[in-house]
Amino acid sequence: MKALIADDHPIVRKGIVQLLKDAFPKIKTEEVNSGIEAVKKINGEVWDLIVLDISMPGRNGIEVLKHARNSGVKTPILILSMQAEEHYALRSLKAGASGYVSKESAGDELVKAVERVMKGKKYISPKVTEILAENLGEEPEIIHEKLSDREMEVMMLIASGKAVSDIASDLNLSVSTVSTYRLRILDKLHLHNNAEILRYVFENGLK
Repeated sequence: MKALIADDHPIVRKGIVQLLKDAFPKIKTEEVNSGIEAVKKINGEVWDLIVLDISMPGRNGIEVLKHARNSGVKTPILILSMQAEEHYALRSLKAGASGYVSKESAGDELVKAVERVMKGKKYISPKVTEILAENLGEEPEIIHEKLSDREMEVMMLIASGKAVSDIASDLNLSVSTVSTYRLRILDKLHLHNNAEILRYVFENGLK
């Protein structure tokens, strides 16, 4: 089995690789530290498994996932994130992910997820199952669902207290680009400033 691991934190990548090698001794892994590098690897090689972190410089994990699926890649793709399931699980699954694993519950859960998706099945944790159940039937409009994946990511970083310049550095974007995302967030959510963004995130249980 040949696996691509994409995460911009070296320690996290090494941890994932070690977990996979302990569980699957014959696995061969390659590591990349950005969404752009992940796209290059996905375009240039055939993989049996792809593990993508959501927050990466250049292109985030969901963008890479969408690129892969739009390019016809059928490889099982797991999304791994520091964010709790309620933030990105549904977005990931709708975009074509084979499963979503929170880094907080990685370890045994990651191994279970890999075993399941390698059989051609979806991995859905108990927490995600609960979220899916809550979203069945007629669901009320959720305003932040109007945000793009990148806008959602920027919103969460603003809510964590990061300045626009720091967000630009983290995501490998220009300050003007991040400022544009911020303005779109304010417009779509009918908010006026960062304090209101923080309140919105808190009141909607996103943080």
